[in-house]
Amino acid sequence: MKVLITGATGLVGQAITKVLHQKGIPVNYLTTSKDKVSSTEDFQGFYWNPSKGEIDLECFENVQAIINLAGTSIAKRWTPKQKKKVLSSRINSLRTLKKGLEQSNNKEVECMVSASAIGIYPDSISDYYDEGTSKVDEGFLGEVVQKWEAEAETFETIGVDVAKIRIGLVLSTEGGALPKMARPVKNFVGAPIGSGEQWQSWIHIKDLAHMFAFAVENNLRGTYNGVAPNPVTNTKLTKELAKILERPLWLPNVPAFFLKLVLGKMATLLLASQRVSSKKIEEEGFSFQYVNICQALKKLYTPQEKGMPASVEA
Repeated sequence: MKVLITGATGLVGQAITKVLHQKGIPVNYLTTSKDKVSSTEDFQGFYWNPSKGEIDLECFENVQAIINLAGTSIAKRWTPKQKKKVLSSRINSLRTLKKGLEQSNNKEVECMVSASAIGIYPDSISDYYDEGTSKVDEGFLGEVVQKWEAEAETFETIGVDVAKIRIGLVLSTEGGALPKMARPVKNFVGAPIGSGEQWQSWIHIKDLAHMFAFAVENNLRGTYNGVAPNPVTNTKLTKELAKILERPLWLPNVPAFFLKLVLGKMATLLLASQRVSSKKIEEEGFSFQYVNICQALKKLYTPQEKGMPASVEA
């Protein structure tokens, strides 16, 4: 088997590539930066430009599965221009990928596993969401995820099975949200955000990487939540982080109105509450290594536990 990955040089992409390589699975990857194109026996790079619909068709050679992680970060202020970029980057990537696959001579691709996000679920303190939930967030995130998933599903029309993994809060010390959350705690100014009661459905990056590999190896179809079995409140997460980092929490909660003033509508990334179930992927036979927040944070931050960088260990 050979897997083609978009977004392979990002935080999650690097972790997935590491897992696949340890399983003896070679990777082709697409990058929008010609400087990042390199070629080794098990990791070959190819240039593409989704905004212009350009793709090197050689990337599909001997590929049996695709993992799609492409898309501009949502963690930048949501100006009209940025919102358009967030949506178009996801849609254009999938359209360019599909058109390229159709134009290539590849008849071997059986499945595509595409990243998605739990941002599709509405903000709620009380609801518990699974993949069958019909409720959809009415804001920008809900719109993005719906259109993103719909575009991914078009691969079914060319005979490719599609799985979508709705990713939650990814825990890694190498990037993403966790280092930003840890910084104020390390500097003795950490505090829960808003009410602190909002649910945060998290996943250790190692488990997420293995989940994508599992989906490819088992040719999964449909939607799966990329979250650990035990969501926690923001207060619980902040307290456990402080405990691991051996720092006191003495400040009052950061007011929601202040975050909205500073971040605008993007504050929903910090204030929204989504308590999300992992049961569906577990019923497929996937086993989590990190099921509680204490265990996950200890692995990430305790030197003797780490062994190697959290974003690439397998």
